[in-house]
Amino acid sequence: MSDKTLKTAETAALDVIEREKQAVEDLIAMRSITAENAVFKRTAGGFVSLEFGDKTYPRVAIHRCFPHSDPTHYISVRMPDNDGKEIALIEDLNALPEDVRTMLLEQMELRYFSPKIMKIYDIKSEYGYSYWDVLTDRGRCRFTARMGGNSVYSIGHNRYLVNDLDGNRFEIADISALTAKEMKKLDIFI
Repeated sequence: MSDKTLKTAETAALDVIEREKQAVEDLIAMRSITAENAVFKRTAGGFVSLEFGDKTYPRVAIHRCFPHSDPTHYISVRMPDNDGKEIALIEDLNALPEDVRTMLLEQMELRYFSPKIMKIYDIKSEYGYSYWDVLTDRGRCRFTARMGGNSVYSIGHNRYLVNDLDGNRFEIADISALTAKEMKKLDIFI
């Protein structure tokens, strides 16, 4: 092999490595959505589309990175298909215009359905299970949860999440807003 052929092969290999390196950097780069660089629109089917950069995404999925501990920051905008590739990140939902914020919050309410417990009528425990009778922002509800082991846990200042046997989540938005009688019923869990 001549020196010229060897240098050409080396140059070609370096070009391939550089292109691959750039492709990886593009793949893992964090892209931020702001009010200035993106346009969200409601679709006819009740979904959301996005114009971002030089692309239009006819439908996107909206995910919270920290759904309970920080629901308005770090919102991931993803492709709606199975792999859910991230398109970009909204660092602060409150920095977007009110109409866009409302539209995205509606989408997340559908994804993160967790009724708020407003009043606790009763909690009975028996054979390792607890039987809840509560009033939520969606109406009166009865459900069953396991005793102990992550069925009730803190998600922030005075906020708790209750997981039932079916995987549903119920939020107690402010535990200090409950009456003393209701707090007594929760003593076994917190």
